Amino acid sequence: MTDLAPLRRALLSVSDKTGLVAFGRALAAKGVELLSTGGTAKALRDAGLEVRDVAEVTGFPEMMDGRVKTLHPVVHGGLLALRDNDDHVAAMETHGIGPIDLVVVNLYPFEETVAKGAEYAEVIENIDIGGPAMIRSAAKNHGFVTVVVDVEDYDAVVAELDANGGQTRYALRQRLAQTAYARTAAYDTAVSTWMAAEVGETPRRRTFGGRLAQSLRYGENPHQQAAFYVDGSGGAGVATATQHQGKALSYNNINDTDAAFELVSEFDPSDGPACAIIKHANPCGVARGATLKEAYVRAFDCDRTSAFGGIIALNQPLDAATAQEITGIFTEVVIAPGADAGAMDIFGQKKNLRLLTTGGLADPRAAGLAVRQVSGGYLVQDKDVGHVGADDLKVVTKRAPTAQELADLLFAWTVAKHVKSNAIIYVKDGATVGVGAGQMSRVDSTRIAARKAQDMAEAMGLAAPLTQGSVVASDAFFPFADGLVTAAEAGATALIQPGGSMRDDEVIAAADEAGLAMVFTSMRHFRH
Repeated sequence: MTDLAPLRRALLSVSDKTGLVAFGRALAAKGVELLSTGGTAKALRDAGLEVRDVAEVTGFPEMMDGRVKTLHPVVHGGLLALRDNDDHVAAMETHGIGPIDLVVVNLYPFEETVAKGAEYAEVIENIDIGGPAMIRSAAKNHGFVTVVVDVEDYDAVVAELDANGGQTRYALRQRLAQTAYARTAAYDTAVSTWMAAEVGETPRRRTFGGRLAQSLRYGENPHQQAAFYVDGSGGAGVATATQHQGKALSYNNINDTDAAFELVSEFDPSDGPACAIIKHANPCGVARGATLKEAYVRAFDCDRTSAFGGIIALNQPLDAATAQEITGIFTEVVIAPGADAGAMDIFGQKKNLRLLTTGGLADPRAAGLAVRQVSGGYLVQDKDVGHVGADDLKVVTKRAPTAQELADLLFAWTVAKHVKSNAIIYVKDGATVGVGAGQMSRVDSTRIAARKAQDMAEAMGLAAPLTQGSVVASDAFFPFADGLVTAAEAGATALIQPGGSMRDDEVIAAADEAGLAMVFTSMRHFRH
């Protein structure tokens, strides 16, 4: 093997034909012989390029609806032969195998086929076999062969040939080989993940894959390297959003924006505007309103201090009135399904404010996986898509909640699902008025949330904190009555919790004694 490898013969077989003709012309202009198959060959010929069919080279026709066309020793021998190995060279001469110096393959659109909800048989037909086989053969022999799997690398190969007299350097071939193996790994991951869902069992082996969307300046802290990869699932969210202004998102921005958007997507826009404000992956204010501006103001009033430098998510397109209100304080990111021209003009004056539009909301009921790395492995679980409605609740106290209390209880329960455990949420009239998150003790979360409400009452000049007449959600059961008593002392009149504690009777008795209404969900929402 030498550093420079000549490129005399290329095999091109692509599903995505973006940039194909221009790349083919650049290769042909350097005297590279073009081999191809099916639609790729037609596209090149239609552009006036001379192309040899792979079937002509192998002496074997495509068959079985194109399932078998490149799986042949003449193809793989041309890819795998070591050019500096006399035995390999002799075998090529004996069997009439010509070297292939470049493979350009992008695979059948499996991920896109799954994403559009295709039937099982169509998905199976979009599992590429010959493509990954050629990619892996070429990548293994990167000492001599250049492999390209991404349209983005076409220009780099042409520039390399220009700079080196029709040859490629080993460093480029090695980099492209790594990209190629990552692509086939991600492709196989998509196939195996889809099939695991179809089978409906926990698979013995599990893989994860993604494509680099953005290199990040650093991770959670400046000494940590980081990058953002997307999995191709294509749902509305931070991974597919359009950024209209502001500097690139950071690791923490992306994490918090995702948390904000997932939360606000719980609130159907047909039921009215909603806003969620996130700080350090926890909500510091969530509210509904008659208008989007009102929803934002009510969410902001839950914890104005924490909202500074936060992430704002909206369930309806951003309008000018809301945009003007938001610019009253420093905000890192605003994410919404869309934004009107007036809002865009207002935000355009705030160059450091990032605006993302998604074209829709996330589906809060969509199945998915949550993955967390631990030392030596991964924890994998289903995404928490648990939902309860009014009919799922069990009234366990002497007093049942009023209609307004019930509406607020369900709102609080929805928010609690998105708050780090131990989570306590005070809600009044469709807005959070106190949030306690991430404490080791549930009663501490109850006290912290109440204390925040007191601080806000003082800042806003209110006669009493808004926890007076509020309801409370707890993401898991109260293990003792002390948390419930603390909530009652803060002015809460009703509670929602999973139930299931050995001391449920004690907690229910304390609620009855305080005149509280309490309902059980029989579902918890731990979020670690």
